[in-house]
Amino acid sequence: MSDKPLVVIGAGGTGGHMFPAAAFAEEMRTRGWDVGLISDDRGMRYAEHFPADWKFEVKASSPNIRKPLALPGVFFKIRNGVNQASKKFNERRPALVAGFGGYPAYPALSAAQAKRIPIIIHEQNAVLGRVNRAFAKRAAVVASGFERLDRLPPSANHAPIGNPVRAPIAAKREVPYPATDGDLTVFITGGSQGARILGEAIPLAIANHIPAPLRARLKVVQQVREEQLEEVRSIYDKVQVRAELQSFFSDMPERLAAAHIVIARSGAGTVSEIAAIGRPSILIPLKIAMDDHQTANAESLVEAGAADMLMEDNLYPVLIGELLAARLSDGNELAVRAASAKAQGNIRAAQDLADLAEQAAAR
Repeated sequence: MSDKPLVVIGAGGTGGHMFPAAAFAEEMRTRGWDVGLISDDRGMRYAEHFPADWKFEVKASSPNIRKPLALPGVFFKIRNGVNQASKKFNERRPALVAGFGGYPAYPALSAAQAKRIPIIIHEQNAVLGRVNRAFAKRAAVVASGFERLDRLPPSANHAPIGNPVRAPIAAKREVPYPATDGDLTVFITGGSQGARILGEAIPLAIANHIPAPLRARLKVVQQVREEQLEEVRSIYDKVQVRAELQSFFSDMPERLAAAHIVIARSGAGTVSEIAAIGRPSILIPLKIAMDDHQTANAESLVEAGAADMLMEDNLYPVLIGELLAARLSDGNELAVRAASAKAQGNIRAAQDLADLAEQAAAR
């Protein structure tokens, strides 16, 4: 058995939880720790390259009060997951358990609490999620991706450190903001599966509501849902806009670094990566996001003068087009906005979180 200390990470459900957890895991391994990952089947979809010494899948489920008949089965599955995690900890007791949110984190945190193993929490969003909220009072520290953290219990020990970002993103921080005297690149991303409403509204905005001389300088790089690709391509072709369309971009760091402006959802990871590299943006919060956390996420860059925010209910092509044209017409202002975004970014969040983790374990 290894004589290194063991940190177990509980995370899952989405890449928004898993990617920061992976950056933290990599940092802990460089410091001589063994790393274990506990997640459910959804989280494991993002864990192929997760830097852990072992990965353990447990049962987890999210309660939905609108489906009361399903609740007994949900709670049984959660309890089963906690028992699985507890048995795993009996094999080797962790020095620390770190929760990164999502219901797949619940079994690891609950088992750790029962065994009096120190826990820390990292919340990626500007609103504390339900699972993290349940353990915030008992955690040694609640680290967060934003200065603002709504729904935080008053007694919790809060440390706003930023969101750990992937090494390829951090490596692009020193790429200068592109010159604005020639072609202008607009990068549009809607999350891992794209966003239908962005594919509907933004091409029409660019085609119909941006002056022709400015439109001729544009290069559009857009993530589009597979079923929308043909229609979106047709819209751009009709007005001779150069457009690179894909349903998924595997080279996000390069795409962000090359952009003059980014149009995106305001998930915590996206906002943090935009800030880490330093690019102006137009952020469109997901209307159905839990506790409206994407609006809260966007506000940090909006208040810094680095981003504009458009709500889904106001996502009219004319409004998008006029705003985009105004931003792209002023290269000096774009550069100022890029610098403001970069000032909000932190590529040392993984190291800062690892410092907090080691302090919590030492106690």
